[in-house]
Amino acid sequence: MSTLKSSELVLSPSGTLYHINMTGYTLADDIFLVGDPERVNMFKELFDSIEYESTNRELHALTGLYKGHRFTALSTGMGCDNIDIVVTELDAAANIDLKSRTILPKHRTLNMIRIGTSGSLHSEIPVGSLVASKYAVGLDGLLNYYEHNDSELEENMTQLFIKHTQFSDRFARPYCVKGSQILLDKVADITVKGITATAPGFYAPQGRDIRIAPAVKDLNEKLASFEYDGLKITNLEMETSAIYGLGKIMGHNALTVCLIIANRADGTFLNDYHREMRESIVKIMERIIR
Repeated sequence: MSTLKSSELVLSPSGTLYHINMTGYTLADDIFLVGDPERVNMFKELFDSIEYESTNRELHALTGLYKGHRFTALSTGMGCDNIDIVVTELDAAANIDLKSRTILPKHRTLNMIRIGTSGSLHSEIPVGSLVASKYAVGLDGLLNYYEHNDSELEENMTQLFIKHTQFSDRFARPYCVKGSQILLDKVADITVKGITATAPGFYAPQGRDIRIAPAVKDLNEKLASFEYDGLKITNLEMETSAIYGLGKIMGHNALTVCLIIANRADGTFLNDYHREMRESIVKIMERIIR
């Protein structure tokens, strides 16, 4: 059994994973991933009891009980580069003996649910809607750095997407991943199902023209007109494809549910969405514990 080197599996002096500051003992099987560290405090107010809490940079971890069910809430910060760190270390906490630095013989499967914010590409999905991502389209390129089989992803969907958008080979090759059907079914009654596109940035990578013009002028139109499995690309954000892709090849279940706070089609924006976000968290937790 090979031992992982200290330079590869990086731990803090206390023996926890270097960034997320957790071990397998402090981690629940059901994990809520949020971007904003302050959003973890919403879970803190809702949990009946707190078992573990830590903060490190933008990563705020919290494990506790809600109606007798053990959950972990963890902030990730923004972007797929952060997700690469967070999901890899969550998997390490679950499936590596951190003391011996060896892989555990029995795989532990995690349920990772991202509760985020996003922008809708269609006027019929107004601000305040909840969108559950049946599929993710990754424009970020992260998964191209990991060894995986095409059968683990939606390669046919990827080919159709590249053809439909005439995706430039100047960019990273896109990839498409299906989320967890088990988790999707749990929230089906409170969400709109769709395909989420994950961008490697907020401005030009999402078609915003501020001072430097985007290289692809009609990116959002190309995304909005793509359909697969009877679904459209409903929204744009910055994390889901990495969560789905890494989760899939590591053997975990993953789902994203996004509160729509911007409608790119009609130009509307929900400035103060904290009440809607809190209500969404409660609705999703209730459906997970059913």
